[in-house]
Amino acid sequence: MLVVISPAKTLDYDTPAVTKTHSIPDYLDDSAELIAELRQLSPPEVSGLMSVSAKLGDLNFGRYLNWQPEFSFKNAKQSLLAFKGDVYTGLDAESLSEEQLQWAQNHLRILSGLYGLLRPLDLMQPYRLEMGTKLSNSRGKDLYAFWGDKITDGLNKELKAESSQVLINLASNEYFKSVKPRSLNAEVITPVFKDWKNDKYKIISFYAKKARGLMSRYIIENSIEDPEQLKQFDVAGYRYNSAMSSAREWVFTREALE
Repeated sequence: MLVVISPAKTLDYDTPAVTKTHSIPDYLDDSAELIAELRQLSPPEVSGLMSVSAKLGDLNFGRYLNWQPEFSFKNAKQSLLAFKGDVYTGLDAESLSEEQLQWAQNHLRILSGLYGLLRPLDLMQPYRLEMGTKLSNSRGKDLYAFWGDKITDGLNKELKAESSQVLINLASNEYFKSVKPRSLNAEVITPVFKDWKNDKYKIISFYAKKARGLMSRYIIENSIEDPEQLKQFDVAGYRYNSAMSSAREWVFTREALE
């Protein structure tokens, strides 16, 4: 069983990594090509492209200029430990054991606009480049065109290596659009998290993101290989709701916030 999640906009390169174990991303030639495209932009153009403030535009312009093809602990950090945000709050990677981090390395993948596909222990230099960014490039009009089949092919390679035929999609719609399910050699199961509000169950973005992280952690902690075991997920008040679920979309509901 392979699990995919989204990255985060917020990064932490100040807190020391809890492990020295690391790997190098597989698609650095592609990342370098994107960096070359991004370096052609001015700080105001970066701000406009990403719809962010001038301050954030300047920050990311500097990140692109400082990006190097050689990765070390001086300029990079393991992706699972560098990303912050709601998903990663739920996942709480810093408290995972070395053994659990290694299990995650074999079963969890992070979809990335700049790096394509990241393993948890892949070193990553700081960046911001959301998958939905309409960056015109040598391969097309946006990042979906840039990555083409590469991410799907990469996942197929990982699935084959793990002798797995199931992919658990805990990524956002924006990021999972970089995957082509029809070309994927696996059954895709997408957990959905809904909270009771105003007399109905609905997806509340903040809680849903954190729940994806909580489920990722649950999978890692329990070394889950059989997707049916996910129906036992019982964290932060969420329960599997068979009545609202379908074969490919498994809904987990919560009556009240915990």
